[in-house]
Order: sequence, then C-alpha cells, then structure tokens
Amino acid sequence: MTKICCMRKGKHKKNPLPVRLRERASVSHLLEQKENPNKNPHSFTERESCDFFLERETKNDAVKMFRNQYDTDVTTWSPAGRLFQVEYAMEAVKQGSAAIGLRSKTHVVLACVNKANSELSSHQKKIFKVDDHIGVAIAGLTADGRVLSRYMRSEAINYNYTYESPLPVGRLVVQLADKAQVCTQRSWKRPYGVGLLVGGLDESGAHLYYNCPSGNYFEYQAFAIGSRSQAAKTYLERRFENFTGSTREDLIKDALIATRETLQGEKLRSSICTIAVVGVGEPFHILDQDTVQKLIDAFEIVQDEAPAAEPDAGAEPAAAAEEGEGSGAGAGADQAAVPEPDVAPMDI
Repeated sequence: MTKICCMRKGKHKKNPLPVRLRERASVSHLLEQKENPNKNPHSFTERESCDFFLERETKNDAVKMFRNQYDTDVTTWSPAGRLFQVEYAMEAVKQGSAAIGLRSKTHVVLACVNKANSELSSHQKKIFKVDDHIGVAIAGLTADGRVLSRYMRSEAINYNYTYESPLPVGRLVVQLADKAQVCTQRSWKRPYGVGLLVGGLDESGAHLYYNCPSGNYFEYQAFAIGSRSQAAKTYLERRFENFTGSTREDLIKDALIATRETLQGEKLRSSICTIAVVGVGEPFHILDQDTVQKLIDAFEIVQDEAPAAEPDAGAEPAAAAEEGEGSGAGAGADQAAVPEPDVAPMDI
C-alpha cells in the first residue's frame, strides 16, 4: 500500500522505457487492439504494450531458432535424422557446371562444361589427371576439387613408390570417401563442396565412381552431376545398355551429346567443353580443342543426314509408281527428288 500511495502521490520515480522499445510497442498496441476489439483502447498502458511486444518477439525468435538451430554445426542432428550442412554441400554440387562420365569394357570418357564467370576471364579447369590410369572430373567448388585431386595424386605416387604397381581405382576411391567422411564428423571442419567423377583402368577393367560430399561413393556405368544434369541422365539412361560394348569413338560421341543436353539450346563448341579419355593402351589424357571440334562437326553432320534420309526413303515407292505411268513423269520425279545445292538437308 505504501508503494501504491507513493506512486499516486508522484513520489516514486518511474523507470523510463527505451525510446525504440516504446516506438515498437506502439505497433504491438495496435495489434493487441485488433486481437481484443472489445477492450477499451485507452486502457492499454505503455508497460502492457511493451510486455505484449516482448512476448510476441520471444515467440517469433523461438520459431526461428527451432528452424535454424540444426544447421549451424555439421555434427548436429536434426529431429528428422538429417545433417543440414552435408545437404548444403551436396546442393553446391548441383549448382556447379555439369560433369559427365561413361565407361565401356576398355575405355572411360570424362566430359565437363567450361563456363567462365566473365567474357574477360578464362574458365577454371574441371578435369584433372591423377595418374596415367586415373582421372577425375569435378562439379561444385573448384578450389575443393583442386585440393582433393592433389591428395589423390599424392596417394597414387606413394602407392606406386611403395608397391611398384599402379594404385587400384577402387582403393583410391575408398580413401577419398574416408577423407570426405571425416569432414562430416568434426565440428571444426566443413564438408567438401564438390562432387567427383573418378574414372580409371586397372587389372579388373574400367571403372567409373562418383564420390559424394557426404562420404558415400557409387560405381556407375554412366553418370552426370552438376547443374542441368538431369537432361544428360535421361539421355544416358536410354543408352547405357549399349555402353559396355561401345568403342572409344562411340563413347566420345555419346559424351558430347550428353554434354549438349545440359546446355539448354546453346550450341555445343569445343571452347565450352572438355573431353578426357583413358583406356587399354591409352594413358589418361585430355583431347585438344581442334580434335574435339572435329568430333562435334562429325556427329552433327551424321545427325543432320539421318532425318533427311527419311523423306527420301518415302519418296522411292512414289517414284516407282510414277515410272509405270510414263518415262516423262519418272524423269520429273527424279528432278524433284534432287535437293537444291543452296538448301540445307533439314529444310527439304
């Protein structure tokens, strides 16, 4: 009672509220008035408005914390059993430029798309040589891929020096996966934001592996990673049954076509793609741009001639029927079947 009387007499000094809190509390004053329309608006005190505002802000912060508290550390599990930092690293692979790999019994072909950040800059290297029998194509953070390729190269050299034999591809992939998995189990590290397509040849044949930032690895007959890789996967899924018996040239052609599928209508040129090959009697090497451009021109000519042959095949029965009517009509049909020199085969 004494305190209340002192407050009524004005002897007790009020604790002034911060100006910013009072301004934000005025907004809460209006919100509370909407939620309680039957309450007299003049009955809201400044302290009540501030308390209402603080309570609302606390609830919002709790919701935000519940949503984000599981992705601040790579070692923290979410209630759904997920590691968000690892998933973010896998998302970085999807944002990188596309990389494609194919293998047959004797050869492995790696292809990637080279995209420069600016017209004034050169593109970053996406395919690396590990040893004479192993190469790797990357998609994602190029800096991480460069570090991992250097690690793979060191492991291959050490194995060759110790055992005087080439490092098996499967063993190297397991070591690489173990190195990536450690980064998902240490709070002071982050996962590698890069996916690697490891292609190589050893005593057991040709191999193509995909190493994931999560530490998982898978062996494939053909695979594509990176941005817009789903279009390339669709093409590879239609053709993968023929890859086992394919020749070197057929693998390269399929790799170029799959690479073109990821460009979304952009014309395929040797300046925006890189092709690498390793096989029996052929050490890992990257094809030069002139060779790649000749291959692109060759399979584009074949594709242009294939649709043009269909109307010619359909015109043969009609020409044979007209020959029965008269030689003059047959000669006219032959002249109509010959394309004009200035007209492209696709326009016939």
